[in-house]
Amino acid sequence: MILAFKLSDIVTVPFGWLLSILYHTTTNYGVAIILFGILVQLILMPINAKSKKSMMKMSRLTPRMQEIQAKYADDPQRQNQALQEMYKSEGVSMGGGCLWSFIPMLILIPLYTVIRQPISYILMETAEHAATIVEIVKSGAPALFSNNSYYDQVVAAQAIPQFAEAIRAAIPGISEMTLQGINFNFLGIDLGAIPMFNIFSPKWVWDWAHIGAFLIPILSAGSQVLQTAIMQKTNNSVVTDENGVVDKEAAKQSQQNQSMNMMMWMMPLMSLWIGFTISAGLSLYWFIGGLVRMISDPIMTNHYRKIYDAEDAVRLQKALEQDRLEAEKERVRAERRAANPDGITENTSKKKLQKQQRSQEAAAREAAAKDYAARKGIQAEDGMDENSVMSGIPSRPYCKGRNYDPNRYASQSTEE
Repeated sequence: MILAFKLSDIVTVPFGWLLSILYHTTTNYGVAIILFGILVQLILMPINAKSKKSMMKMSRLTPRMQEIQAKYADDPQRQNQALQEMYKSEGVSMGGGCLWSFIPMLILIPLYTVIRQPISYILMETAEHAATIVEIVKSGAPALFSNNSYYDQVVAAQAIPQFAEAIRAAIPGISEMTLQGINFNFLGIDLGAIPMFNIFSPKWVWDWAHIGAFLIPILSAGSQVLQTAIMQKTNNSVVTDENGVVDKEAAKQSQQNQSMNMMMWMMPLMSLWIGFTISAGLSLYWFIGGLVRMISDPIMTNHYRKIYDAEDAVRLQKALEQDRLEAEKERVRAERRAANPDGITENTSKKKLQKQQRSQEAAAREAAAKDYAARKGIQAEDGMDENSVMSGIPSRPYCKGRNYDPNRYASQSTEE
């Protein structure tokens, strides 16, 4: 067991136990690697689903992002603010998709250690015992090892039975299971060997062992190309405009699509190069992982697309309803224009309305006064207009003008 704790042990120890159980249960390294690759992808499925969901959300917003970028092309600050407002309204985290996609990478990197150190993780020996076993095998058969010490445990693990006595003497109490070593043979292919890329090398032999090992990295790289193509197609299928309609042109021009085009060839080529520098067992692990992702990616896409299609249907329905309301408003405006082609409208200014209101109130008071006078039998004086005043100045009824009469209200019966 590994005594010195490291942060990577959080991943390597439990997955090492898993690979060890699979190997001792199946007694076949190739079958154990295949099952291990499938189980690892199933364990990572929730994280991959989160990543897929975030990426699809970002893909759906591509047309709106392009509109904002075009609108504020000369104002990066305003552009960034508009994008942030859009992300907030849609409940999208700008780095969410990348963050979730990095988590599996952080987990997968320590997993390579599990595969390249089978003595430590499959045979469950301590780091000191593993180093001792490697040193004994290397001193007895140095030709088996290459200059790359990174995979020394893989080479030594399959040669342990040949040096069992020396190992038993150096490590008293070592288990008999460890002394049996690990059989890397799978369908006639040595999964512990590094595939040869140069088929014209004098060491190349045209047999299934060499051909099979040669094909594994190629199949691994090919599966990555196919996986990226499927992922790109499914992501583009959810790129919709603000009304929920698929926008193929925006999908082609999206930054995510361009990144996918670059990754479609760069990552597989890198995988192909690495595949011919490491043991075939690790390439087989990559190949199985790629196959599982090729199957799971369309399933997750179909699941989330149903959810997003329902959201798009609601958005499209709202857009159609808004278009209907706008069409109805335009119809009403057209009818008004037809009824009044000259565009003559009544003056409805505030002052005009206030003046009309005062006139109406004055007329109402005057009518009320007449009605009251009629009921009381009060008659207007002869020769006097009911609207006239003594001064002859309506706005100054009590001033001493030319019609002023100081005795107007005096008693008529008073004698001089």
